[in-house]
Amino acid sequence: MASFEGYERPVGPAGVRNYVAVLPTSVAASPVADEIADRAGENVRSTPHQMGGDPPDAAREQIERTLAGAGTNPNVGAALVVSLGTETVDADRVANDVADAGRDVETLSVREAGGTTAAVEAGAELASDLWGEIAEIPRVECDASELRFGVECGGSDATSGIAANPSVGAACDGLVKDGGTATFSETPEFIGAEHILSDRCADEDVRERLLDYVDQRESTAELMGVDLRGAQPSPGNQEGGLTTIEEKSLGAISKGGTSPVQGIVDYAEQLPVGGGLVLMDTPGYDVESVVGKVAGGCQVVAFTTGRGSTTGNPLAPVIKVTGNPQTADRLSNNMDVDASTVFDGESIDSVGERIYQTLLAVASGQQTAAELRRLEEFAINELQPNELRELRGNI
Repeated sequence: MASFEGYERPVGPAGVRNYVAVLPTSVAASPVADEIADRAGENVRSTPHQMGGDPPDAAREQIERTLAGAGTNPNVGAALVVSLGTETVDADRVANDVADAGRDVETLSVREAGGTTAAVEAGAELASDLWGEIAEIPRVECDASELRFGVECGGSDATSGIAANPSVGAACDGLVKDGGTATFSETPEFIGAEHILSDRCADEDVRERLLDYVDQRESTAELMGVDLRGAQPSPGNQEGGLTTIEEKSLGAISKGGTSPVQGIVDYAEQLPVGGGLVLMDTPGYDVESVVGKVAGGCQVVAFTTGRGSTTGNPLAPVIKVTGNPQTADRLSNNMDVDASTVFDGESIDSVGERIYQTLLAVASGQQTAAELRRLEEFAINELQPNELRELRGNI
């Protein structure tokens, strides 16, 4: 069986990195979290985001779930939750969820600290102390079945569905065969291929949930005056050679491989360990989608791109895969795996095996291009359209 060198945790699967996460509860606390992480050192990472401090209840619950998921990701050994002090997003609730996963955790209020300067000083000291608690955790051999592997695509072109996505799908099949969990998301990109994906569902309940999620995404878009089937592919996708939403979606779902779909979870909901192929309901926006999977427990993400994307994440290494030979050349310092070799005769299975071996190497400590360049985007899915739909229904 395949294995990697990871960090064992008191609760749950092993991590592939060993970070202190600084989790701001709102956009107002995000600059403070960033400065704390900058001062506290290389192994302290912040998760700045765009969400306000007094969202509606459904949005607040999702923000708290996402932050708690980030703080309990296996790559996080300890966490500091930073609030302005006036938010309805509950820092203590987030901290309690992190503590329940066996992590050391502290909270910090900017107001109670006496302002941003004092909060940064106090926060840097707290984060440094938390790092001291986990710094000596060693890497040990762990079974690949402990891995939860997220896959994403962005900046897709015609090469994505031919080379990069099916190659990543082959890597997913390899991990599932070894007992691990693979997940892909971006529900709007199931549209036009949902009938194919639903035929792969393990049972009728999973199939019905999948189709319900697709319907909900379409309905939400229609409420905003957007016809997803008419608006896709995007102008960039079209410039890259994609012609219809069906073509784009067929390529998108191929990055999940060929394994049966064992389940589907909400945005930032915890993914099962050893669960096979599991879908997650997320928007098509790359950064929010990646964050949902990381909050759901993914230790590593593979991100395919045809036209070129440099997106990373502060807590999980992101492996960049391209099937476009021009992108592989022009963005060579941002790509990790060149899948364009498919066009020269290398098989999908062979490229997939290279990606799987890269996954295991990255899980054991090898840095990705995004990590080396500290590309660390973080954004939480916003729920305003869903809430607007509910309000309209009550008129």
